Amino acid sequence: MEQENQVVEEFSRHNDIVTNGRLQEIRFWVTIMKEHALFIALGLPCDQTKLIAEAQSFVQQFKELEEKVKNAKIIDPWLLEKIRSAVRALIAFQLGLLALMLQCKIRPAIFPLFIDHITREAVHFLELLEKPQQPLSSIEQMLRRAVFWLRQMKEHIEFIIHLLDPSERLLINQADALLAVFRDLLETARDLESMSKSDPRFFNAAVRFIFEVNDRTNELRDFKATAHELVVLCRVLSIIPDPLLTDHVRREADKFLKELEEFKSVTNVCKSLEASEKPHR
Repeated sequence: MEQENQVVEEFSRHNDIVTNGRLQEIRFWVTIMKEHALFIALGLPCDQTKLIAEAQSFVQQFKELEEKVKNAKIIDPWLLEKIRSAVRALIAFQLGLLALMLQCKIRPAIFPLFIDHITREAVHFLELLEKPQQPLSSIEQMLRRAVFWLRQMKEHIEFIIHLLDPSERLLINQADALLAVFRDLLETARDLESMSKSDPRFFNAAVRFIFEVNDRTNELRDFKATAHELVVLCRVLSIIPDPLLTDHVRREADKFLKELEEFKSVTNVCKSLEASEKPHR
């Protein structure tokens, strides 16, 4: 059954052409990569002119790719390879930058964990480009993807907390409460993913968990949207360098919610209960 929110389609078997759902996926991630490069450029020390110029060159490169994929009805092999090459280069740049930070050779206004965080997302995007994702068809696949996104969501909250002024106690308390929830969700997802490797006929607890994650992620998405509005209206004290950052993390929460809808569409408790009535294979 074709799913309305399916975000991934296979490459053409013979032509390696990207269309429809996967085109939307690539558009999303190209924009995310552009913004990651911008955040790096904004956070580098002013005396690191070479690194700043390199980060800005990635901003320009992904901006051009963003325009190409925005106007494209398909992504042909030539454009696909240009995107792959750009993502590989960005990953290498970010890893090099992280190494410099870990060795205290540069001290930017960026957390080392933030560089690790955005590199994880770039690697995720590159994997999508090099090996097209198939529609999620098992609980184990869903939980593996949930682990990825829950870690990213947890770290978003941590970054927001550290960027808020200490006087913003109410917002920090709200964020702390969400952080506790997402830490627990991440640990549970890791446990359930490990259990799912036993390939059970049905796994109702995991299905229930996916629905719980969906509810909690909606709460987080609303918190991020509120934070973004406060930044835009200059109604919050923080060292957030640009309102784009809060909008960025809100859009990533929206992306996770879309994938959760896919999770929910391919499995539910009723199907699992039906499976329980079948003889064990």
